[in-house]
Amino acid sequence: MSKISHNLEQLRILHVFNQPRSGGGSLASTLATISIFKKTGHNVETFTRKSTELPAGLKGKWAAASRALYNPESVRDFRAFLKRFNPDIVHANEFFPLVSPNILMECKERGIPVVLTCDDYHLTCPARTHFRNGEICTLCLNGKEYNSVLNKCKNSYSESAINALYNYNLRRKETYQNTVDHFITCSEFTKSWIIEHANVSPNCITAIPHSIEIPDTSVNAGQGTYASFAGRFVKEKGINTLLEAADISKVPVKLARNVNHFVDIVLPDTADSMVTHGRDDLASFYRNARFLVFPSNWFETYGVVGAESMAHGVPVLAAKIGALNNLIEDGKTGVFFEAGNAQDLAEKMRMLWEDPDLCNRLGQAGRQYAIDNWSEEVNFKHTMKVYMKVLA
Repeated sequence: MSKISHNLEQLRILHVFNQPRSGGGSLASTLATISIFKKTGHNVETFTRKSTELPAGLKGKWAAASRALYNPESVRDFRAFLKRFNPDIVHANEFFPLVSPNILMECKERGIPVVLTCDDYHLTCPARTHFRNGEICTLCLNGKEYNSVLNKCKNSYSESAINALYNYNLRRKETYQNTVDHFITCSEFTKSWIIEHANVSPNCITAIPHSIEIPDTSVNAGQGTYASFAGRFVKEKGINTLLEAADISKVPVKLARNVNHFVDIVLPDTADSMVTHGRDDLASFYRNARFLVFPSNWFETYGVVGAESMAHGVPVLAAKIGALNNLIEDGKTGVFFEAGNAQDLAEKMRMLWEDPDLCNRLGQAGRQYAIDNWSEEVNFKHTMKVYMKVLA
């Protein structure tokens, strides 16, 4: 077969993803990558489906289940899209539930290289988090997806079964291994995890942190008036650990979530919380904090709220777990505490609260790290290297 010539200054890039109901960091990073490549003159189009197309409630869950496991309509539409757009490269992200992974075979048959970004742990965990009953869970590794059903890791046995069967089919058929030319993760931890547990070659995977918006100015974090938490109000985010530590340390804590975020925990009446409605709200929330607490109990995959806080010059106090190990350098750009240990967190909160100068030094060092590693330009450079590799 003769080698296809590509115009590397104006690639035809097709992004493929399912858009979840509540948005989230994965969708934001996908849209940011699309924006970066459009700005630099590349021809970018998207093949998407939206979870909001599904009806709410049980009816919607059954519809999602049926389409996740068998969706010839998705494949047919994608085939027509490929014929019309004729991309140089396909960059896929989230398929579940309305975009069928079988579309990747269409790319392989046409010799179109595929890059897959993995923003969660769906390759190794049907529930995508490796988190169950308040702690890390790895029971489904090594072909044991049935444990997700036995432990009802999703909202019901039926929903758990659908997710388990979805993962089983992908693993048994080696769908990704046979059709994806290169994988991208957003942290070195996630990259290592996928290499070890998902049968992916180290030569076919690259860690590229998400790009974030770098504000023009930074703040003096030492002047902040509270310790902040930003993110979904869910168990795996460690909010209960934070609230316990706040009670011990007597440091004022303020929590924020996006208006579209799913909530599965009830905050006590004494908790100071707010709902943000856009980027400006969130930026103001970051900039008025002395430090941000990232108390997660699960692995995370990157830690975008921590990165965004650092970009404003506000340091991060992070649980030493999973991908958060890649987010900060202890004592230089932030501070670690033992994950799930409220007493240790309380002591670190008190230490930072009582040392505004330290908060400012950590914050400024963290901002410089963000500029050097998480800007749009850096993300574009590393992503382009992956594209050039699979097109070579």
